[in-house]
Amino acid sequence: MSSRPQSKARTPAIVRTLKDLRRRIALYRKSGESVALVPTMGALHDGHLALVRAAKRKSKHVVVSIFVNPTQFAPTEDLARYPRDEAGDLMKLASVGTDLVWSPSAEEMYPEGFATRIEVTGAANGLEGAFRPHHFGGVATVCCKLFSQVMPDIAVFGEKDYQQLAVIRQMVRDLDLPLAIHGLATVREKDGLALSSRNAYLSPDERLAAPALNAAIRSVAEKVKAGGRPAAAIRSAALALQRAGFAGVDYVAVVDAETLADWSPKSGRPGRVLAAAWLGKTRLIDNVAI
Repeated sequence: MSSRPQSKARTPAIVRTLKDLRRRIALYRKSGESVALVPTMGALHDGHLALVRAAKRKSKHVVVSIFVNPTQFAPTEDLARYPRDEAGDLMKLASVGTDLVWSPSAEEMYPEGFATRIEVTGAANGLEGAFRPHHFGGVATVCCKLFSQVMPDIAVFGEKDYQQLAVIRQMVRDLDLPLAIHGLATVREKDGLALSSRNAYLSPDERLAAPALNAAIRSVAEKVKAGGRPAAAIRSAALALQRAGFAGVDYVAVVDAETLADWSPKSGRPGRVLAAAWLGKTRLIDNVAI
């Protein structure tokens, strides 16, 4: 009995110039079809693919951008060694039915003479904004450009970069941009480690220690939800991370889930625990709801 051969996943089309991108988007719009954008910096993992699946549930077409954005990296950060794997990314995107990949060069995104940058405060203040003061201006600028280029109905981001999600929502609201922002819960390994492209930097021993970050912030969330003082819970978490082998803790913070201002159990508002810590030379971030 012969079996029917299985069809291969179709590799998504890839465009590298704004002219070609807009031609493709115009065809979608001419047919009255909805478009979703999933912005990424490549080195895709199952967390990114979950974003694409969520976007497909909400729109007819899904555009995934792959662009390692130089304006959100400081000179001392890992721009040059940030993981890149375009061939692998395209195979993964084919497996989830991505329609189009927008993969411009830095020169295409920031042509000669480019001199405009979005300045963000509010949700960008403190936390990552304190340790990486250049970061959110670069993120907001590139995302605003991506929204203008793709003109999506929605854009889907992961909650793993929770402050980034809050900053993008704030920018879209403040600038009256005509799209909806959807956040998707963090995708994790079985041991709790949040999926991240930077996890590839971890040595085998560091990978074994890495889930301690999620365990520490979950402990903070449980303690403050039960009425414990945030400051005491944060100190306990920092000690736990030190014992687990983390080289340093940039912050563990208990914040309002929307504004990212200080949170109190008496506020009646949802809270969030956010953290950033160093494991060897790798900086990990994570967050959990209270």
